[in-house]
Amino acid sequence: MDKSLSSTLLILSGLLLIAVLFLLNISIGSVFIPMDEIFKGIWSGEFSRSSWETIIKTYRIPKAFTAILAGIGLSISGLQMQTFFRNPLAGPFVLGISSGAGLGVAIMVMAGSAFGLTLFGSGVGVWATIISATVGAISVLLLMSLTAWKVKDSMTLLIVGLMFGSATSAIISVLAYFSDAEQLKTFTIWSMGSLGSMDYAQLKVFLLTLILGAIPILIFLKSYNAMLLGETYAESMGVNIHRLRWAMIISTGILAGATTAFCGPIAFIGIAVPHMARLVFKTSDHRILFPASAIIGAAVLLLCDAISQMPSSAQTLPINSVTSLIGAPMVIWLILRRNFSKEF
Repeated sequence: MDKSLSSTLLILSGLLLIAVLFLLNISIGSVFIPMDEIFKGIWSGEFSRSSWETIIKTYRIPKAFTAILAGIGLSISGLQMQTFFRNPLAGPFVLGISSGAGLGVAIMVMAGSAFGLTLFGSGVGVWATIISATVGAISVLLLMSLTAWKVKDSMTLLIVGLMFGSATSAIISVLAYFSDAEQLKTFTIWSMGSLGSMDYAQLKVFLLTLILGAIPILIFLKSYNAMLLGETYAESMGVNIHRLRWAMIISTGILAGATTAFCGPIAFIGIAVPHMARLVFKTSDHRILFPASAIIGAAVLLLCDAISQMPSSAQTLPINSVTSLIGAPMVIWLILRRNFSKEF
């Protein structure tokens, strides 16, 4: 079968899978809603019970869309980081970008008493959160990029990223020690990760931010493949390395920062999904990998969200716990199974 046709069929299959998981997500939960009622309600706009309509429209549909957007943002930013550092274990969580975003939110939430600010949850809370998380993410990523110019060994870069993550965690711990109980509770709940805390207005802001973060990818898409062969080769092909690096830094900072701001830290999606895309689509072409990673990321996070809801239970597991339980064994399996030296 022609490679382009095969990729198109896989992408269409992925979109169908997302649709199925989307319907599953809005069906299961503490209150089970039959699938035929969901189809009837979506088609006619009327539900047999008003409570079902409230649950689906007010809570479950925004949560499902949040899972899709978060999966897209994390998987695309992870793919960019693996290309940027030429490191198969690179990702926004491992390399400290999510920790930097968390530090930005922690400063806004827990340092409020020191500076007399109470932005979190106020009228400008959405924008304040996304800006602080993005600034934190880009700050850590800038430090990592400076290190990448000095250090070429990928394992050393990984260690440096973990050290950045440890440093930001230490600062967050100090802020937590001096914060008020209410501020600490707010940040702790945020740090567990959640897909169900957004309304439609916040969802629009999240979508617009992800679109903004994707613009640099669209502009420099043809240059990403050259980066896998080294900067010298990329420059010989006419790629402006300086612009491409900054485009990747800005794009990843916005995507990872926005996702972390709205949903809290979500582990392993950014690391595992790009490798799943390479495994399923059998290519290193970023023109295919970007849409493939976005589709797989959305599907995986929808699946994790369905698991976290614990059907027929009133309790919901933190989404970060579920992604870690699924993602960690997946990454270990990928490391044992694949020869990454052929790809990076």
